[in-house]
Amino acid sequence: MKEKNYKKYDKDRKEREPGKDNRVKTGRQEQQPAKIHEDIIVGRNAVLEALKTGRTINKLYVLDGARGGSMGEITMLAKQAGSLIEFVPREKLEDMSGGMRHQGVAAQVSPVAFHSLEEVLARAKAKQETPFLLLLDELQDPQNVGALLRTADAAGVHGVLLPQRRSCPLNATVAKTSAGAIEYVPVVKIGNVSQTIEQLKQLGFWIVGADMSGKETYFSANLTGPIVVVVGAEGRGLTRLVKENCDVLVNIPMAGGVSSLNASVAGAILIYEVVRQRMNKMCKN
Repeated sequence: MKEKNYKKYDKDRKEREPGKDNRVKTGRQEQQPAKIHEDIIVGRNAVLEALKTGRTINKLYVLDGARGGSMGEITMLAKQAGSLIEFVPREKLEDMSGGMRHQGVAAQVSPVAFHSLEEVLARAKAKQETPFLLLLDELQDPQNVGALLRTADAAGVHGVLLPQRRSCPLNATVAKTSAGAIEYVPVVKIGNVSQTIEQLKQLGFWIVGADMSGKETYFSANLTGPIVVVVGAEGRGLTRLVKENCDVLVNIPMAGGVSSLNASVAGAILIYEVVRQRMNKMCKN
């Protein structure tokens, strides 16, 4: 009896070849999460901030029985704005959310309103503040983009420059990850990145790129004047032309076994170094 069982075990082990999918086939196909439409935002923070800033909400979808927290304020603001409100079962909301955590609410919104570079610079001048811009160089991961928008809002960045080509669309994932900051930070769509950088240089901006090959550490560079912080895609980093057009490339010292940081983390470190240096300069003056 034992001998027979051992033979069966050996046979099963041989059939399970490494590198192959050895899972038992059940005949059922794995369900892929539905793609979320770009005009849908989900989550209480994202929807609430969209309403507060006056962004047009075409329709608000609320989970049947959802209440408490900020839900009352969300529905009240939606009614005041004249938005249609539909109470839906959980299945519909989850399908609309594409697997994202919806917290009982989603909204169909108008596209994000983009701003012009001139408008952003005029706003900084009106505040009597030294201009501070963030340029995302072909950054395509929505979570990194959302996190950087959130940091940019918190740090008082005047505008985020987003190339028209090879950039992440400002979709629901970006909106949710930004925790609503997408409604407050002006985003500027730019065409030719090199031409835009040259234009900003002519206006007195210092172009600072975050790059592992940088000869200068981020905390030793002078970041107090009009500045554009450039963050590249994770893994690939800055594109060649953008790197060549930067006034200075700065690195973030790495002492561990991992040689690089997440794009949004690296960007946040550099953004807040600008804030730190400017605050120190103000204190000295």
